[in-house]
Amino acid sequence: MPGGDRGGWSVLFLAAIIPGMHLRGSEESVFAVPNLEDGSDRPVLQPSQVLPQIGTYTLAKPGGELCVKATLGAQYIVTLKKKRWYYNLDPSEVLSSGYCHKETAVLSLTLRNDAASLQFHFKKEKNIFYVTKLTASVSPRPLCLGCTNKTYSGLVEHDRLFAASFGQSFGCKSANVLHTSSEMSLRLVPLQVQAFSVPGGRYGEDVECLADLNKRVLPIVLGAVVIGLLLISALTFLLVRDRHGYDSL
Repeated sequence: MPGGDRGGWSVLFLAAIIPGMHLRGSEESVFAVPNLEDGSDRPVLQPSQVLPQIGTYTLAKPGGELCVKATLGAQYIVTLKKKRWYYNLDPSEVLSSGYCHKETAVLSLTLRNDAASLQFHFKKEKNIFYVTKLTASVSPRPLCLGCTNKTYSGLVEHDRLFAASFGQSFGCKSANVLHTSSEMSLRLVPLQVQAFSVPGGRYGEDVECLADLNKRVLPIVLGAVVIGLLLISALTFLLVRDRHGYDSL
C-alpha cells in the first residue's frame, strides 16, 4: 500500500475514534480538524482556585508609540447554584487589539473564537487617566452532559477605576475582585497598567493601590500599638510599685 494511502486510512481511523474531529479533504490530501461546534475549543471551568498566569499586553498608536501597557493575571469566577468555578486566562492564547484616541482608548483581550474576552475602556482627563468601564465574558464548556452552552458576561462601570497621574502607572499586587454580574466576577492579580503615555515602553512610577498600602502600613501600625501598650504597662507597673513604697514609709 503506498505511503499516502496508509496516511489517509490512518486519519480516517483517528477521525472515527476521536470525538470532536471531522474530515476536510482536497485533491491532494485528507486531514482531520477539530469540530468547533461541539465546544471542545471552549474554556474549561475548574472547581478549585489557582493563581492565574501573568501576561503583559500592549497597544500602540499608528506611529508605533505605545499607548497602553498592562501586566496582569485574570481569573473568571463563575457562580452556579452557590458553587464557584474558576477559569484562568492563558496569556499565550490571548489576542490583544483595540484603539487609541487622544482622550479615549480601549484595550481588548480575547481568545480565538471569542471564547473569552476582557476589555479595558480608558479615559484621559487633564493630568490623569483611569478606566471608566471594564467588560468581561467567558463561554465555557458545559459542566454536564446534555447541558446547554452558556456565555457569562458582565461589566463594571466606575468614575475613576485604576486611576493614576499622566506618566505614572497604577499598580496593585493584591487581588482586585470585580463583580461584573450576579453569576460572574473577575479577579485581577497582580495588576499594573498605564495609558496614553508609556515613554520608552517602560512603566512610570507606581501609584500604590489601597489594598497594598494597607498591607504595608497595617503591620507598622500594629507594631506601634503593641509597643505603646507595653510602655504603658511598664510605666503603670513602676508607678504602682513606687506608690506602694511610699505607703510603707
